[in-house]
This record gives sequence, structure tokens and C-alpha cells, in this order.
Amino acid sequence: MIIFRLLRVIAHLIVALWTCAVVFPLTDKAGRAWRIRHWSNRLLAICRVRVDLQMRGVEQTGLHALVVANHVSWLDIFVINAKYPSRFVAKSDIRDWPLIGWLCARAGTVFISRGSLRDVRRIFQDLVDSIHDGEHVAFFPEGTTSTQGALAPFHANLFEAAIDAEAAVQPYALRYLDARGAFHPTVDFVGDMSFAESLWAILRGDEIVAQLIVLPPIETAGAHRRDLARSAQQAIADALGHAAK
Repeated sequence: MIIFRLLRVIAHLIVALWTCAVVFPLTDKAGRAWRIRHWSNRLLAICRVRVDLQMRGVEQTGLHALVVANHVSWLDIFVINAKYPSRFVAKSDIRDWPLIGWLCARAGTVFISRGSLRDVRRIFQDLVDSIHDGEHVAFFPEGTTSTQGALAPFHANLFEAAIDAEAAVQPYALRYLDARGAFHPTVDFVGDMSFAESLWAILRGDEIVAQLIVLPPIETAGAHRRDLARSAQQAIADALGHAAK
């Protein structure tokens, strides 16, 4: 059964490769967003991940907002894309992942070297322009994945893009639960674990409930990026019942 699921994932990735290479150049932004949403939902279904969307307050994911979320797993990107197809900022390591890295690049992911201020300056105006164009721009301000039950400090640099774009910051809180409502044991993607090891653990494990909690937007007028980072971190920590560091 596990091998069958793995073969389905591989086949699904091949479909995505063909879609990105052949279909994406021939379709518009709305068409690409629909395909990203559909493909992400199918991938999650194969991995037996069910998304539980929870709304807390008025969202601003439709237009003109910078989305931020806590980071648990590579699944985060696809959980968000299954509901709100987004242009992600991700660490440059992901570009080297087999197939997934290429797909993320073709889907418009912006790659950034961890801790590189030069990379932040390089992509900054691109992010501002994307927000102005109505794209969903999303990033994980922890800068790396954290074990469920913990939340690392939020880096503030990219919050400046929301200020310059005169857009709100839209926080999401993510967690992955088992059938009993406890943190799912197979989802954490930390340390030296490879993508292949993580995928295998998820395919072998029980069904996963991915809670995506959409929190009230944070206005940026007159705010400093560090204040926005702290406010977003606190909102997500409160939603997850964590202590913000």
C-alpha cells in the first residue's frame, strides 16, 4: 500500500512537470492559480492530508496583503496553495530538491539564501510589485521549520515589503493533528531529515488533519517592520497556544 501511494505521488509529480512545462506558458494568472490549487489538493489527498480551514476575523487573502505563517513542514506550501494559491518566498535549499524544487520555481517561488541581506534587497522590489499586482505573496518568517509546539522568532526584513506596498499583513497559523487531536508524529521536518525521508514517513503514517487558521489582518500604516513581525508572531502563537519567544 505504501509503495502504491509513493507511485501515485511520483505520477502526480510527472503530471505537474508536464503542466508547468506545457500548460503554464499558454494560460493566464487565473488559470495557473486554478491548476496550482487543484494539483495541491490532489497531492494532499494522495498523502491522506485533510485541510481544516478555520476563519478568525476578516481575511485579506484576496488582494493586497502579505501572507505570513509558521513553518512546520514542506506540506505547508501545499496546504496554503490548496486554499489560496500564492507566490512563496522559500529558502534556496528547496530549489535543489528533486522535482519539487523545479515545480516550486515554475510556480513562481522566489528563492532566498538564508541570512543573506543581499538576497533580501534583490527580491524586495519584486515582492512589492507582486503585491501591487494582486498576487498572493507568502513567506515563513521563522526562516526554517520548527517542531510542532514551538515557534521560533520571526525575522522582520521581508515585512518591509508590506509597508512599501501599503498592504496588510495576513497571518496564518498551521498545525497538523492526528485522529485524537494531538500533534501528528510524522509531520515534523527538522534537523537533517531529507525530503525523501519526510515523504516516506508521511505516506507510512496515519491520516493527517492540517488546520489552517486564517487570523485577522494586521494593518501596516505607520508601523515598523519589527513591530509587524512581533505582532504576527504573537497572533500565530496565541492561535496555536504556544509561547512566543
